[in-house]
Amino acid sequence: MEHSSEIDKFIQENSSLFWWIKHEEKMNISINALVEALLNYGNEKSVKRLFDLVEIKKVAEIFYQQISGKRSNYHQRTKHFFQIYFKKHAQ
Repeated sequence: MEHSSEIDKFIQENSSLFWWIKHEEKMNISINALVEALLNYGNEKSVKRLFDLVEIKKVAEIFYQQISGKRSNYHQRTKHFFQIYFKKHAQ
């Protein structure tokens, strides 16, 4: 997948969050995978940077799409937190 150079740099800086992806394939991850990994495992600073790079409304849209199915990969606390957070900040 083609990303901006800023997103590529951001992926490199947070590459340890994508432990299941081979090193040489990390730059090809989708924005959806980036959002899921950062919301689940990122810290406050990295999540804020994600919002700056992708825009909070787009991140919220991806998040809601990911949790809309029967199963999601989000931790229950994470899912609950971001449902409240996006309801307040991404409307």
